[in-house]
Amino acid sequence: MKQFIILNWLFFFFSTLTNAQGKIENIIIVTTDGFRWQEVFMGMDTAIANNKRYNQGDSTYIYKNYWDSNVEERRKKLMPFTWTTIAQKGQLYGNRIYGNKVDNANPYWFSYPGYSEIFTGYPDEKINANSYPNNHLTTVLEFLNKQPGYKGKVAAFGAWEAFNRIFNEPRCGFPVFAAFDTFPGKVTVQQKLLNKLLSNSFKPWHKDECLDVFTHYAALEYLKTNEPKVLFIGYGETDEWAHAGEYRFYLDAAKQVDQWISEIWTYVQNHPKYKNKTALLITTDHGRGDKNKSQWTDHGSEVTGASEIWLAVLAPGFSSKGEVKESMQLYQKQYAQTIAKMLGFTFGASHTVAGEVKEVGF
Repeated sequence: MKQFIILNWLFFFFSTLTNAQGKIENIIIVTTDGFRWQEVFMGMDTAIANNKRYNQGDSTYIYKNYWDSNVEERRKKLMPFTWTTIAQKGQLYGNRIYGNKVDNANPYWFSYPGYSEIFTGYPDEKINANSYPNNHLTTVLEFLNKQPGYKGKVAAFGAWEAFNRIFNEPRCGFPVFAAFDTFPGKVTVQQKLLNKLLSNSFKPWHKDECLDVFTHYAALEYLKTNEPKVLFIGYGETDEWAHAGEYRFYLDAAKQVDQWISEIWTYVQNHPKYKNKTALLITTDHGRGDKNKSQWTDHGSEVTGASEIWLAVLAPGFSSKGEVKESMQLYQKQYAQTIAKMLGFTFGASHTVAGEVKEVGF
């Protein structure tokens, strides 16, 4: 009798897995650069907000917009979509208060190695600089672009110029729009306007990075016009404002990203091609300092805690776990295979690829 029950349970489990994977035909991967798990799970940090060195002389604004004595309300003020829709229907990993840990596997804890690890599933120690040339590793996006039904249906948009090298645009076979790259050829009215605005915009980080607003609306217009099955959007301002020590702008940028993700999800759930067939995976490339509060502006292997990251998943057919409070250890290198498995593929490359995050529903 006991054996019969176990066999029935296994049949139910694998049937659920097959049904869940079968519903996912598209995936949108979103990153917000260098955004700490501390703010994701606990909201604004009073130690930073109260410090005149970081609050831009406007702690009143920060408290008015982001403070609540209740941590659940506080984090919801900062990321309302995350703590309503994703918390209710998806899964969130990385709250280390509960021993729920997500980390970089690469030893460097900065951007190029982090993004490479996300998309290749391999923390290659050779990739040790943001100036690293075209990635010699294969990304899961390049792999997916070669699969039946996905050729020509993959695209990447990122505020940072290095995404052209991270995805190895000359080789990868799909369009990569990084920093001030504009839409080529025949364009829509909206794309023509975006090209003009981008070229004539304020450039606080020179040619290295554009403002996130351009990346967002370029990606959204591409989603509406080209209907990709795999789309990456990489926002950058959370990292830039943190490096500048401007906590108000850092929080504002995070809230804006949360709002943009909501806009994307609303569009997806109101489009017959995407509704209930599309997964969202949201994360960051690295963490930041916290043990020494003055290091919240920094990251890298010399900064304690800068390897600590987080992960959010919203996918049809996957269980609604919300904030996962179980003790576990996940790694960034597991994301690439997770992305492939969500779409029903096994990501293989000439380099080693880590296994998927089984906890999300596999």
